[in-house]
Amino acid sequence: MKQDKIPFFSTIIKKEKKGFFNYLKNSLLNTSRNISKEIINIFSNKNIIDKKLFNSLKKTLITADVGLKTTKKIINLVSEYAKKKKIKNSFLLYDYIKEEMLNILTPVERPLIIRNKKPFIILIIGVNGVGKTTTIGKLAYYFYNHNKTVLLASGDTFRAGADKQLTFWSNKSHSNIINNYKKKDSASVIYDAFYKAKNNNIDILIADTAGRLHNNLNLIEELKKIVRVIKKINNQSPDEVMLIIDANIGQNSINQLKVFHDSIGVTGITITKIDGTAKGGIIFSLANEFGIPIRYIGSGEKITNLHLFNAKDFINAIFSKN
Repeated sequence: MKQDKIPFFSTIIKKEKKGFFNYLKNSLLNTSRNISKEIINIFSNKNIIDKKLFNSLKKTLITADVGLKTTKKIINLVSEYAKKKKIKNSFLLYDYIKEEMLNILTPVERPLIIRNKKPFIILIIGVNGVGKTTTIGKLAYYFYNHNKTVLLASGDTFRAGADKQLTFWSNKSHSNIINNYKKKDSASVIYDAFYKAKNNNIDILIADTAGRLHNNLNLIEELKKIVRVIKKINNQSPDEVMLIIDANIGQNSINQLKVFHDSIGVTGITITKIDGTAKGGIIFSLANEFGIPIRYIGSGEKITNLHLFNAKDFINAIFSKN
């Protein structure tokens, strides 16, 4: 009986893997058109390897928001490889480009490890409109499906309706919530949430915060205060400071990450709305310039539309020829 079950479960895993890849490929369709299709045109026609070819590659990568710094790195690597191997026809470089772009992403493929510490505190930060609250709901549901109990802290005390929206996601994700009850101090809400989570033996506390522009110094100072309050409770917390980034904003996300990271220290990134952009190339800039783990990628409003970041799947989806 046990032997009969092995291929059955193996088939299920393969189907799930294929299903996720198809989801990712469809989500990255616009980015793929900007990167893969153009690179195929450049390198599949046996073009001469010259300055004109590299200018075309540069234009393609910049258009897809790979960024100037990372684009130069890729071009230099490809150029040096072509010289070293004495390659004359450009089509022989296509696989090498994929390999080097994978090498940029592989170091940031580091899943979030939930340590055996209760509560494990995840602080969610980001600018307005990037999808923080929706991502919190998806995260809570993801952890629920991994047999973890979750408490949500409604730390966004500024935006009208934020508390109600988070309650909606709490109900949908089978998680608990501590509302702000008209409190104006976000740190106070999160403080109360910690003790509620601790007293109820909750595995994970996910703390929402108000969206704030990275150049608003007053709101950045408030974020620092929240971190200080959490550290007073437990000097090793928060366990994860997760920055939510909207894939559509392109190179502006570099500035956002730099300010947030310099201010409080970002330990993980979740990239949202990858299905609505042709600028998914920003992920290469983020990885190359900061090396901060990319934990999850998400698209759509479904609670299941959040997945662990996988560098190889991401590259294969972008360079898919179908």
